[in-house]
Amino acid sequence: MSIKTVIEELRKKIEYHSYRYYVLDDPEISDAEFDALLRELEQLEREHPEYITPDSPTQRVGAAPATEFESVTHSVPMLSLANAMDEHEVIEFENRIRRRIGDQNIQYIVEPKLDGLAVELVYENGLLTVGSTRGDGVTGENITQNLKTIRAIPLKLRQPDDHEVPAALAVRGEVIMLKKDFEALNRERMDTGEPLFANPRNAAAGSVRQLDPRITAQRKLDFYSYGIADYSDLSLTTQSDILTLLKSFGFKVNKEIVLCQTIHEVLAACASLEERRNSLPYEIDGAVIKVNSLHIQELLGAISRSPRWALAYKFKPQQATTVVKDIIVQVGRTGALTPVAVLEPVRLAGVEIQRATLHNQDEIDRKDIRIGDTVLVQRAGDVIPEVVKVIEHKRTGTERKFSMPAHCPACGSPVTKPENEAVYRCLNLQCPAKIKESIRHFASRRAMDIEGLGDKLIDQLVDQGLVKNFADIYTLTKDQLASLDRMADKSAGNVLASIQKSKKAGLERLLYALGIRHVGEHTARILVQHFKSLNKLLQASRYDLLDIHEIGPEVSESIVQFFSDEKNRLLLQRLQEAGVSCEPAAPLAADTRLSGKTFVFTGTLKKMTRAEAEQLVVARGGRASGSVSKKTDFVVAGDDPGSKYEKARKLGVTILTEEDFLELLK
Repeated sequence: MSIKTVIEELRKKIEYHSYRYYVLDDPEISDAEFDALLRELEQLEREHPEYITPDSPTQRVGAAPATEFESVTHSVPMLSLANAMDEHEVIEFENRIRRRIGDQNIQYIVEPKLDGLAVELVYENGLLTVGSTRGDGVTGENITQNLKTIRAIPLKLRQPDDHEVPAALAVRGEVIMLKKDFEALNRERMDTGEPLFANPRNAAAGSVRQLDPRITAQRKLDFYSYGIADYSDLSLTTQSDILTLLKSFGFKVNKEIVLCQTIHEVLAACASLEERRNSLPYEIDGAVIKVNSLHIQELLGAISRSPRWALAYKFKPQQATTVVKDIIVQVGRTGALTPVAVLEPVRLAGVEIQRATLHNQDEIDRKDIRIGDTVLVQRAGDVIPEVVKVIEHKRTGTERKFSMPAHCPACGSPVTKPENEAVYRCLNLQCPAKIKESIRHFASRRAMDIEGLGDKLIDQLVDQGLVKNFADIYTLTKDQLASLDRMADKSAGNVLASIQKSKKAGLERLLYALGIRHVGEHTARILVQHFKSLNKLLQASRYDLLDIHEIGPEVSESIVQFFSDEKNRLLLQRLQEAGVSCEPAAPLAADTRLSGKTFVFTGTLKKMTRAEAEQLVVARGGRASGSVSKKTDFVVAGDDPGSKYEKARKLGVTILTEEDFLELLK
């Protein structure tokens, strides 16, 4: 086989697995295996550059930074949509259609209105040649190199069995950032002192408009397609046909799209989407309603810059106005100082909001937020509430400006703000606020689960110098506890018993409790499954960690740094000397009945916590995951199961009750 053929076959294999992972969400190989294939292709192309092609997977990232974006004129204008704010306006939408076309049968397509950035992708002979923003609808910006870094966007169209790839095709869709990736990105930016993005839409738009594609490649962006600019040569009759064809060409199409036979079914579909919006993995701010028949679309045409055959039904805003009573500063485990607005209580998305993050001083200055201001606040899903803007016309002149303190509000140490960073920090290692936050995390239910060691008790222990780190918890005596406010002998005894019990929590919980950056419960579980003991983990290099599925460079670097610090090693030694177990809580690989099986738990279990159930799976050689995919073997549903249950039902994954699960363990 010639080297050219080897390279071509390798490209096909990578494209296939990329499609399964990023579009179908159904991978067949591990991340490590995929990375190995990509590295092999990169090596071969370095040795034989004459065989590099524009559609090679290696060409997603590599273009030099641009100095500016060129303009692109769309062959067919990218129209905006008229809005409907209530059901009456949706009914009127159909009435307008019927006045133009008569009493014909009308089907509708209802799509989630993704809150991202609209783009157009132009393919020539199946290859991606130009990608651009919507711009003003007629002219956009050429962001081709940035869009190539998004794995859900095919560089080369797949060849469907029943359709020829056209010589020219312009695909429309939305670039988005998932909620979890948005939150992770903002956490990273806060740690590095960079300005935070206000919402996932801003994060997605800002990411694809970077002049350096390498920055875009570092952001986790996704893409959903929903239309074709010119379908005249494609023998299509409905919007449903367009979506089916897009899927066959290798594009991701939203699974929430539904076909409706009447306008009343449309309203029901919109209501369902609005009810479930917080459980979706991405932000939506409404639903898009489209006439399904392309013939009727052509008859209806457009008015100004909006089509008559489509409508954006806007959901009720998850925002409210309230008053900033005060601005306080919180000190986190890392010493980062975060300003927080204390608000007049207001209900938002079903929750009473009394506080909202202000992120940093730069954000306060940019929005000009003052104590006493009337502000607009928003909350999406489980995201921490934030102040969107000030209602300036409600100012009375009594409002006061806020400035970050020069000294830590917890310990009085000077506050530092590194150059080019937005975050102020307290560097005092003995800062009581930092110690309190780390102790709270260590004792929390999902960490060492020390019952009775609550906020007020922790405050007293740290303030009186009885606890300065995790290990000090295990030196506490009954007399010391009983001497504290609101602590009788019995209460002190209960806390000591809980501290004693926590010694057997096991390595998995201990790793999470230590507060190692980027090591959550899931990562801690992966580390224990792989290394089996703390000693082996302590000896692990960055390369050892990178060999583990789901452990990336950032996580491995954080773990190595933590265990390289002599103070942290001494802390672990003290914990071991106090009798804290540094071994797995359950024997590993002693029982392999569930080997190779993946379980996902959802809802409230009656006979155990979710963490305990996951440990039972791990102890029998299985894997506990946090998300449902086609690779999931079982979903165990307790009371009030969430979106994971619905996804499992749609994918045909076996669903067990808690009783079924316990029976399976027998």
